[in-house]
Amino acid sequence: MENDKNKNKKDEAGFELFGLGGLFKGIEKLVDLAGKLEENGAMSKEGELNLDHIKKGMKGVYGFTINTAGGGSPKVETFGNIKKTPEGPKVDEEREPITDLFDEKDEIVIIAEMPGIEETDIKIDLKEDILDISAVSTSRTYRKEILLPMKVLRSNLSQKFTNGILEIKIKK
Repeated sequence: MENDKNKNKKDEAGFELFGLGGLFKGIEKLVDLAGKLEENGAMSKEGELNLDHIKKGMKGVYGFTINTAGGGSPKVETFGNIKKTPEGPKVDEEREPITDLFDEKDEIVIIAEMPGIEETDIKIDLKEDILDISAVSTSRTYRKEILLPMKVLRSNLSQKFTNGILEIKIKK
């Protein structure tokens, strides 16, 4: 009975490691965390979106990630192609990919999710501490500017692209 032995074991965040109950409790904790972030002004909601000005067939994509890694306070980051403007929400053909930045001991690792493109569609530009990732295909366009934690050299950059996931490593 391996499951019984591990039934109440938890990871560092307090999530149960095994069982369907652990999954639901983990989701419940995530919803509670999102509620607390919203109370503290870390998240906001907008009202209805008037999207009458969108080109026919264009889709609006919007989402957010909550990153709690590194022991600091949670960081909320948006992604998608719906931008806030003074005139109201605007849907752009260019999407912002979901990205994660990890400041490791010897390198900086950036992961960007860009489904629907090929490796040949990707362009990476690095200027000191600003990394610009863009990709243009026949069906999708992505672009994201990322502020790195320090100035780095282009010669220290390597990249790998697999199934819509771009991994960039930059040696410090």
